[in-house]
Amino acid sequence: MEKSEIEMGSTSKGKAPLLAAAVHHNRPAGGYKRGAAVFDLILRVCAVAAAMVATIIMATTEQTLPFFTQFFQFQASYDDLPTFTFFVIAMAVVTGYLILSVPFSIVCIARPGVIGARLLLVTCDTLAVTLATAAGGASAAIVYLAHNGNSDANWLAICQQFNDFCQRVSGAVVASFVAVVLLIFLVVISAFALRKKH
Repeated sequence: MEKSEIEMGSTSKGKAPLLAAAVHHNRPAGGYKRGAAVFDLILRVCAVAAAMVATIIMATTEQTLPFFTQFFQFQASYDDLPTFTFFVIAMAVVTGYLILSVPFSIVCIARPGVIGARLLLVTCDTLAVTLATAAGGASAAIVYLAHNGNSDANWLAICQQFNDFCQRVSGAVVASFVAVVLLIFLVVISAFALRKKH
């Protein structure tokens, strides 16, 4: 009788740690992935807002300086500069992509173990970071010249005359860099979610 009790005790002791380890191993992985997916969705919605604000502000930026007659007027508009036109197109593409990516982010919340949707998001997010960074960086250089000019190249600063125009394009560039930072966080989150073992 003592021998059977010892065998039963050793059997239960052998199974219990394995069962506990399996439960402990499975529970955090799913919770981690779901939490990362929820955070991804929040950041993605914020990135949509930032990219959309940048696009709208730049696309609606123009200022006219009236002089003595209406026949002599100076006007500054975003489409006067190819860099700002590229900015509007690029940020509009990024905004459209981020809106279309929201359903995939929701799928990652509902099914944290899905790898295909996460791989698609991290790949497209990386491309969106590249495009938004190119647009923001190029436009930031033009904004700097508009504020400070360049005496070596005889480029005059125009922001003393077109103050409203410069403030709006500067705000659009800042919003684009906010979108870039959020996209970088999205790439990092997706990378960690893919790296986490089941």
